[in-house]
Amino acid sequence: MTSSPLLIVRPEPGAALTAKRAVAEGWQGIISPIFAIEQVAWTAPNPAGYDALIVTSANAVRQAGPALIRYQSLPVYAVGGATARALKRAGFKTIRTGRGDAAALLALAAEDGIARALHLAGADHRDAEHEAIQLDRHIVYRSVPLPALNRSAIDMLGKGGAIVLLHSGRAAQHFAELCDHHEIKRDGVALAALSPVILDGAGEGWSASVAAETPDDVALLAAAAGLCH
Repeated sequence: MTSSPLLIVRPEPGAALTAKRAVAEGWQGIISPIFAIEQVAWTAPNPAGYDALIVTSANAVRQAGPALIRYQSLPVYAVGGATARALKRAGFKTIRTGRGDAAALLALAAEDGIARALHLAGADHRDAEHEAIQLDRHIVYRSVPLPALNRSAIDMLGKGGAIVLLHSGRAAQHFAELCDHHEIKRDGVALAALSPVILDGAGEGWSASVAAETPDDVALLAAAAGLCH
């Protein structure tokens, strides 16, 4: 059983999935999403024009809609475990899972000889590119920032000693802004993020911060547990 309170700020339905895993590991946490996910209409191109599908977010799988099934014959590259699981649930069979960010995923695809790829992403994606891959990027969802944390989150953070899980650089930046808005002292809050780049988005002044060894919730919760010692 962990001793520190845990705050999950990622959007739904991902927040509930993270919370379920956290509870199974003995955490007592709360959810306060700071973004809402909205679907973006897109025109699905002919899959014959691509060697592979690149997906850098599980939300892209959830929000792509019925057109996603058109690409099940392509090998697909998923940025992390959560995205790979979402793809598997969507019916994809040939899935290669990355162990880093979008740039590392593209490098993996290039090593496999991928030359033309369709990238499904969110509006706030990082502009990763690879010289060996002609990338056709389509935006299938956007994250809309929410104006405030909920009361339970504000109370938790105000008491100090909380650990916050951060799943994206944009979330890190917005969370920092919300802390300032609610006059929450940063030196009473610790951060655990999926990568060092995400931590950079939160700025400085936190009581502690740590990045997960791999971009998935298993490693993220393990990193957060390390902050409790």
